[in-house]
Amino acid sequence: MKEIKEYIIVFLLGGIIYSFIEIIYRGRTHWSMTLTGGTVLVILYVLSEKMQPTDIVVRCLVGCIIITAIEFSVGYIVNIRLKLNVWDYSSQPYNLMGQVCPAFSAVWFLLCIPADLFCRYMRNTLFAGF
Repeated sequence: MKEIKEYIIVFLLGGIIYSFIEIIYRGRTHWSMTLTGGTVLVILYVLSEKMQPTDIVVRCLVGCIIITAIEFSVGYIVNIRLKLNVWDYSSQPYNLMGQVCPAFSAVWFLLCIPADLFCRYMRNTLFAGF
């Protein structure tokens, strides 16, 4: 039960933080991005524990790949199948179906650094006595 509560809190924080970043960057967000952000942070939270002895660069690379894969999956469903047009990276070089591109994958890599630190902080401080 403790783990479920912990993951729910991490999911909610991820959704809020991801949406906030989008609002700062694009001036708007979409409910699908809130769910995506929550999912991503839960996965990064679990990975930060499982990959703890691994170098931060490797953890960020794995996180970047996971975020890019999730972004592509959500984009395929939300933008291509449902035609909600939440985002479009078609103008970016080397994009994949307008859903992901190397430039944003690099951003995800960099954002994995504070995300990893945040996940460790939550585990060691916020949830230590949970």
